Amino acid sequence: MATSHQASGIQAARLDAAGIAENFSDLHLPFDAHEAAVAADRCYFCFDAPCMTACPTSIDIPQFIREIQAGHPESAAKTILDQNILGGMCARVCPTETLCEEACVREAAEGKPVEIGRLQRYATDRVMEKNEHPFTRAEATGKRIAVVGAGPAGLAAAHRLAMLGHDVQVYDAREKPGGLNEFGIAAYKSTDDFAQREVDWLLQIGGITMQYGQKLGAQISLDELKEQFDAVFLSIGLAGVNALRAEGEDLKGVRDAVDFIADLRQADDLTTLPVGRNVVVIGGGMTAVDAAVQSKLLGAENVTIAYRRSREEMGASRFEQDLAASKGVKLMFNVMPVAIHGEGAVSEIELEYTEVSGGKVTGTGERFRLVADQVFKAIGQTLQGQPDAIALEGGKIKVDANGRTSVAGVWAGGDCASGGEDLTVTAVAEGRDAAMDIHSSLMG
Repeated sequence: MATSHQASGIQAARLDAAGIAENFSDLHLPFDAHEAAVAADRCYFCFDAPCMTACPTSIDIPQFIREIQAGHPESAAKTILDQNILGGMCARVCPTETLCEEACVREAAEGKPVEIGRLQRYATDRVMEKNEHPFTRAEATGKRIAVVGAGPAGLAAAHRLAMLGHDVQVYDAREKPGGLNEFGIAAYKSTDDFAQREVDWLLQIGGITMQYGQKLGAQISLDELKEQFDAVFLSIGLAGVNALRAEGEDLKGVRDAVDFIADLRQADDLTTLPVGRNVVVIGGGMTAVDAAVQSKLLGAENVTIAYRRSREEMGASRFEQDLAASKGVKLMFNVMPVAIHGEGAVSEIELEYTEVSGGKVTGTGERFRLVADQVFKAIGQTLQGQPDAIALEGGKIKVDANGRTSVAGVWAGGDCASGGEDLTVTAVAEGRDAAMDIHSSLMG
């Protein structure tokens, strides 16, 4: 472990391999069979299950828990995967505390919901461990669909389309599939290379081919795809990052939180990943929390999240806020960055207290500074590379309820599209539903 007298600054190996391994172990340990049975016994199997209504993919939660209770986890997994083919990842990363588990009747009555997320993981893990795919393809339709983006929405759409008998070509700008599941989620939520194992398992359906290093607007164009395929589904995510618009933003040591998380997720040895001694993260969403917590787990001594609004307005759930605090991250509310100071590299960040009036954030004029050798920007991402022909809404691709864009034959879903929350489970639902609409459109 690095000692306190070492010079401050961004450096690797602040913790030894054993410390890193302990810090980045599974956030929620999986159930064994007995634990799953006990957890399943707590479900009331409500007829009008509010948990099911709260799930963006509408999984029949009482049904799959009943199947676990009866000792049939594979059947439970089929119930889950019918609605959410990425149910294994969603069981790990979904904010269940603000979705199905918050709606659970036992949460309302006792303050302790049925552990739906961990039960979902138990069932889906059983199926994946058998390395059997529970779905088979329909007879070939002869139709070809292009999916641009191999994140949750694109993978869900590709699987559903392939299952319905279509041939699917998936393009992705990166060197491997998974999107945010692979590059953007905290490592302690998706251990043992789960994101890639899930993609490999999903592709067992057949009928899906993958091409990497293919970016829309560079190696491929929408016009070309429309000519070559019967339909196109865009799930290109949000590749751009908003600027701080603060003096000193270009200093060494200031970087995008999404890039830091991606580097961390792709690192073979986390002891080689440099991190600052005094880290400040600007933002209030899941990316901010993931960057802050992982900085602390890598050995940073002081980590602060600075958010310009109140705790209640923070995008990250209270569970995630409490997780950050439990790891030693300091959360500051109603503060915004106004300048970053340093000679070539960041040494301090200057913040100003804020107040919110009529929904608008303004500075109070009262400023202070924090020592910082690393500053992460986690203030939202923006759409990049969308074709000019496609109409936008709120900075995203405008879609209708079925995922149809303003261009005939082109659908979109996931973070790049207008509509729902930027969650893995929402992206899966949008990809699945767009695939069903594409199928209906192509088959008359």
